[in-house]
Amino acid sequence: MCARTRNNEKQTLTLSALFAGLFAVAGLMVGLFVDSMVIVFDGVYSLVSLLLTLLSLAASRFIVRPSCDRFTFGRAIFEPAVIAVKGAVILLVVGYSLYSAIVSLLTGGHEVDASVATVFGVVNVIGCAFVWWYVAAKNKRVSSGLIEAEASQWQMDTLLSVAVTAGFVIAWLLSLSPLASFAVYADPVMMLAISAFFIKVPFTMLMSAMRELFLMAPAEELRQTIDESVAAAVEESDQEIELSGVAKVGRELWVDVDFYPDNSDVIRVKDIEQTRETIREKLSDLPLKLQITVNIAG
Repeated sequence: MCARTRNNEKQTLTLSALFAGLFAVAGLMVGLFVDSMVIVFDGVYSLVSLLLTLLSLAASRFIVRPSCDRFTFGRAIFEPAVIAVKGAVILLVVGYSLYSAIVSLLTGGHEVDASVATVFGVVNVIGCAFVWWYVAAKNKRVSSGLIEAEASQWQMDTLLSVAVTAGFVIAWLLSLSPLASFAVYADPVMMLAISAFFIKVPFTMLMSAMRELFLMAPAEELRQTIDESVAAAVEESDQEIELSGVAKVGRELWVDVDFYPDNSDVIRVKDIEQTRETIREKLSDLPLKLQITVNIAG
């Protein structure tokens, strides 16, 4: 990753951290003031996002350091490790909120000042949507796993704010209708619906990161691209070449191929280098750092 890309990543994560801190403080203060578990959850989620963003910032600086005696294969593995931690923590927050909503429903719900909550919700939606748009746009230019995870966090926060605002409007309308007695259930019902819907986001983050940590095969689309690159290398060589292993680890792509030379010929270095360069050329459009290993097979 070049210096300019690293700076963009750092700037994006720093801005995300500042906004997460702002929304966390505002959400907790308003949530406690109007006695809304949904708004408190939104504030807690923003606080967790802040802590996780700071973790991403630290990891971003650490990952780009060169290999050393302790990390002879580099530090790429720390990116999926950080994303796994983020996914697991968010999953715990959502899971606890789901539990709290169920308890509140079973104990009769509670009243919420819907007018103040609705105004806060509108402001929150606008702010979160802006940060989500900004981070997602930066990810298209930088293509960083850390920024992509950050965009997922803000997407979740934006949609959460939309759902909360809509819920409070419904609660306010209920309070003016003959069904006013049911308005006390609006807050926990919103929390229940939001938790159940958004639990997929951190789960997907966690599973994707675990695939990389355990060096499992990458997504089918990426695997197909790699297969095509190896097939091109076979066409350009008179030797047998076979893909033996592939893994995406953070911003790196590891490709291992077996080279089967003709036993009647002397193994030529240029044939091995040609194989490596052909594969590298075919994969050059991928926004990943390539690590291609050619093994001499018997």
